[in-house]
Amino acid sequence: MARRPVGALEKDILRVIWAADGPLTPGQVVERLGLGLAYTSVATVIGRLYSKDLLVRTKSGRGYEYTAAVTEPELAARMIGRVLDSSADRRAAMTGFVSGLSKRDAKALRQMLDDLEQ
Repeated sequence: MARRPVGALEKDILRVIWAADGPLTPGQVVERLGLGLAYTSVATVIGRLYSKDLLVRTKSGRGYEYTAAVTEPELAARMIGRVLDSSADRRAAMTGFVSGLSKRDAKALRQMLDDLEQ
């Protein structure tokens, strides 16, 4: 079986949890992923997401149920912030990011910046 890219399973698990109507157990996440992964593999990654404060857990019987601690847009904003924080030249990093935006995304960014100024 081919190896998955680093972080791919974390993203897939978060997508499943974000799409859920309520808390999920690791077993329910395994079922909804539908990738044929071992329970222990998924439970380990869920534990890592919890330790990164990306999931909230509540006791359910002998185990736990998990919900998202952040929304997908909040996580994306955190990740962008970390990249900028790790750059020696924030302005150059932002310039590189903005110059790669599509016209539609650049227009949306301009509108957001205008809204913030008002």
